[in-house]
Amino acid sequence: MKTGLDILPQTDPTNILRYRDGIYAVDLLTAAIAEFDFFTWLQGNPSTLEEVCAHFGWAERPADVLLTLMRCNGFVEERADGNTVATQSALEHLCSDSPWNLSGYYESLKDRPVVKDFVRVLASGKPAHWSGHESAEDDWHGAMLQEDFAIPFTEAMDCRGVYLGKKLADKVSPWLSDTERLLDVGGGSGVYACALAANFPHLNATVLEQAPVDGIARRKIEERGLSARVNVTTGDMFADSWPSDCPVHLFSNVMHDWDVPVVLNLLRRSRESIENGGIILIHETFLNDEKSGPLPVAEYSCILAHSTQGRCYSVKEMGEFMQGSGFQMVKHLKTGGDRSVIVGKAVN
Repeated sequence: MKTGLDILPQTDPTNILRYRDGIYAVDLLTAAIAEFDFFTWLQGNPSTLEEVCAHFGWAERPADVLLTLMRCNGFVEERADGNTVATQSALEHLCSDSPWNLSGYYESLKDRPVVKDFVRVLASGKPAHWSGHESAEDDWHGAMLQEDFAIPFTEAMDCRGVYLGKKLADKVSPWLSDTERLLDVGGGSGVYACALAANFPHLNATVLEQAPVDGIARRKIEERGLSARVNVTTGDMFADSWPSDCPVHLFSNVMHDWDVPVVLNLLRRSRESIENGGIILIHETFLNDEKSGPLPVAEYSCILAHSTQGRCYSVKEMGEFMQGSGFQMVKHLKTGGDRSVIVGKAVN
């Protein structure tokens, strides 16, 4: 059976992924320009993130995503004193007193639904509805409990995981070559567990997922002919016990859906159920330590800020979260499609 899990395509789909991943960045930029005239204010008010939030009444999580997007585009920069200032590009093209001001070019976009969403998200810090999904639930997290939403969404994430899973497998061989059991926490369709199993024949994996995604995972694993080595345990990763017999824990595209306190909770739960010396693999889109790039990751963070409780984290931030939760960061490796993996080790 050809699953694509143990072989790469001849071409790189990164640009195809980027169009979809960055689709909401223009809406967040538009909100900053057309609704708040952010750069005109910043011109006379160099400020920290906390001061920006205080002035505009913004929540820290989406405001951090906005400033990161602006930094990666070269519209703002952070000085040594911690204040964010407008760059020459922003002063010339995004401030109201400049003859080259282009803010008006964005005015016609201010009524786009996602722009309006971002105005509310910035104020509340709470995610909006997933685009196009009419639901009584408030956001993506609640919608994932409904089968009519969970099935197409999980299928969508599954198709990208075929390529990204193989790219991940190619990088983590040093930590899986002698490992027989792996726990895929919040593993969705199980595509990453399947990719690792397909590339490491000695490896058995357990996918921890809640209903109704657990049923989707079982079906996809069976379709891929890997049911003998990849199984699904139904459970809430926040409330239920985790299997304790897996020396490797995988979090693939999980942490970016949650705010810092929840990320820390997941790391602590992982540490509680993994042996000393156990390995944690965090597969995500990561920003650099300065949060000045890569631009595609900053753009992807916008859709996360809009529709989930999370954002993209920097390598430095995730390393600090791990250190505070009983893990030591071992390695950061680029994989594919603007993703990378942080490898950590459980320490005393």
